[in-house]
Amino acid sequence: MRTRVTLPALALLWTCCAAAQQEAVTAFVDVQVVPMDRERLLAHQTVLVRGTRIAELGAARQIKVPPQALRVDGAGTAYLLPGLADMHTHVMRAEDLLPYTANGVTTILHMGGAPADFVDHIQQSIDAGDVVGPQIFFAFMIDGSPALSRFYVRTPDQARAAVQLAKANGYVFMKVYNNLTPEEFAALVDEGHKLGLAVIGHGVRAVGLPAALFQGQVMVAHAEEFYYTAFSHRVPSDPGTVKAVVEDTFRSGAYVTPNLSTFATIVRQWGKPQVIDEFLRDPRIRFLSPDQRMDWSDSDYTRRHGDISPVLPFLATFTKALADRGVPLLAGTDSPVIPGMLPGSSIHEDLQSLVAAGLTPFQALSAATRVPGEFIVRYVPGAAPFGEIKPGARADLLLVSANPLQSPEALRHPLGVMSAGRWRTQQQLDELLAEQKSRYERVLQ
Repeated sequence: MRTRVTLPALALLWTCCAAAQQEAVTAFVDVQVVPMDRERLLAHQTVLVRGTRIAELGAARQIKVPPQALRVDGAGTAYLLPGLADMHTHVMRAEDLLPYTANGVTTILHMGGAPADFVDHIQQSIDAGDVVGPQIFFAFMIDGSPALSRFYVRTPDQARAAVQLAKANGYVFMKVYNNLTPEEFAALVDEGHKLGLAVIGHGVRAVGLPAALFQGQVMVAHAEEFYYTAFSHRVPSDPGTVKAVVEDTFRSGAYVTPNLSTFATIVRQWGKPQVIDEFLRDPRIRFLSPDQRMDWSDSDYTRRHGDISPVLPFLATFTKALADRGVPLLAGTDSPVIPGMLPGSSIHEDLQSLVAAGLTPFQALSAATRVPGEFIVRYVPGAAPFGEIKPGARADLLLVSANPLQSPEALRHPLGVMSAGRWRTQQQLDELLAEQKSRYERVLQ
């Protein structure tokens, strides 16, 4: 006898199966938790993950682990913290996303230039598990001149239309570049406010910083943008001038991505073609797509003249002043389009640069966890909370063998990474990287 399955029954079966899949449980048992809500360590904890969210956090002796749960045993010595966020990337290829995950980066902010099909489909592929990568938030980059081969506008009306186009195509931020007029910038901010796309990016030269922040720009993409605008391409000798800019930036409520590691890498290759050869000999290059390696080999920075190295210590001092005043800072690398800034692993250089500038490890780590989560939730309607270990947050987690509050270096070699509830051990991530390396070697033969 045939069993007749009705459409309502099929719908119920699908719902039950989907719910079961979402309710997959992972338990991190007896771990040292670095929750990142403030500078503290919670010893001997168990963290339960259901589906894509953190469900419970508590003392290991009190949390009951469901029998069906996947158990990750911390043995009282492993440290669990939120996954890292790289808030300035320009990754253009799906295959370059894996190194971010393998290095503990579970969120990236894409700052413009991505192919349309990448923007359209990549998040769905990641969510489905077809592509290994972090969650991605896209910014639409816009300029006021065709000189730099970017999308550009010529009038305020065109600027408003650009925001509407970005909204229709799934972007969640507008990234301004250098050459907009004050009127075009104002139109972008106003239309962005109406449609829920906050303005971030460079210091528009005709508007300046910090003035643009009081007009509605909510994040500056490089500390060097202040050097170009507020300080007129000069390292200021008057501490009072620097203090006034820092104070205005604080009062504006804007965020800043210092990008110190990026500027240091640019300084290193400025006018020095041999440095690119060094980058291309780095063993980590084997995980970078061949197309991107070719782009590196034609770096424009190697053809530049002059000496920009004196700017770097000023940017570090300026970043420390911003942090001391309470300006919220974001970690970001400009990877992988800047030669030397490898996807994923460059976040560790950025954290190191923040600590070298005088920030504490907790402050540096906050710039790659809690503060990005706060920024995204504030400006992207409907975004899930992340960046802290707490019930309800996205299950983006990083397990390491040493205390990252003592040294961010502990983050370079994760024991495993959980991205949106999917747990992968270090061995599994290494195997994925090895497969990618082999594919590239076959292509390059």
